[in-house]
Amino acid sequence: MMRTTRLAGFAACFILAGAGAAQAWQPTKPVEFVVTSGAGGGTDNFARMIQSIITKNKLIDQPIVVVNKGGGSGAEGYLHGKAGKSDPHRVIFGTNNAYLLPLVAKLGYRLSDLTPVSALALDEFILWVKGDAPYADAKSYLDAVKAKPMGFKMGGSQSKDTDQTLTSMIQDATGAKMIYVPFQGGSAAAVQLAGGHIDSNVNNPNENIGQWKAGAVKPLCVFSPVRLAKGEPVFDGKGWGDIPTCKESGLPIETFQMPRTVWLPADVPADAVAFYEGVLEKVSQSPEWQEFVARTAQTGRFLKGKELADFVAKDEAANRKVFENEGWIVK
Repeated sequence: MMRTTRLAGFAACFILAGAGAAQAWQPTKPVEFVVTSGAGGGTDNFARMIQSIITKNKLIDQPIVVVNKGGGSGAEGYLHGKAGKSDPHRVIFGTNNAYLLPLVAKLGYRLSDLTPVSALALDEFILWVKGDAPYADAKSYLDAVKAKPMGFKMGGSQSKDTDQTLTSMIQDATGAKMIYVPFQGGSAAAVQLAGGHIDSNVNNPNENIGQWKAGAVKPLCVFSPVRLAKGEPVFDGKGWGDIPTCKESGLPIETFQMPRTVWLPADVPADAVAFYEGVLEKVSQSPEWQEFVARTAQTGRFLKGKELADFVAKDEAANRKVFENEGWIVK
């Protein structure tokens, strides 16, 4: 009953955020883009690309300043958003960690301290190993992990977050047991894998593309029901569309995706929410965004209002199941 009530209130929060006044509001001072991750990670790239498109196309008349606040698995950024209560000049960029973090940690913010605006893309996840690793596919790597329980290290972006959740799902689905090592963002996990300090990661395509171009890492499979779209070769004649799905590689997880989300502080005017919805929808339709999504092998999808609320409710339920199995839910 409590969970049903929470989700009902959650959906109402999304729907009401996009309702109401006409788009009369405009920024009257510089706009702060708050990134809930370290520099160079997927969320940072997400926010800075949007900043670039907005500036190029003059969608906002005020300057935009990007600040990174990735401490506490992103909680630092959401707390900064909470501190800006009623100020629509503070825009927070995150993922599903906005609504999942409060499930696994006692934090100084609740979801009600944020106002949902939109999601612009869904990140795909890939199982990566070092470029010179002897594994040709996901099955051979996981067989090696199973043969040496807790002898392999899986790196990821932060703890009790998306990467560790997927790692837990891999272990449950295959019986492979490994050590999970959290880092401050996907870019750090990419560097650590390229340097051989960990054995694998499940980074988004955009977070490992630089290391793949250099041949320092290689992809084994993508957690998607279908292969990614064909594109330009990245390394050794192979591109995103050449990566097999994890399911066809013998790893029985069909799909795992993470939304790239945008939030405002609580108690902002409804027409400010509508203003940013309009700006971000224009961003999602721009040629620059379409190129970015294709280049980084994301799935472009613009969500707002009820559609966003429904996605979040489903995503929260799936992640909650893993959190409960792992004993991560805070009391």
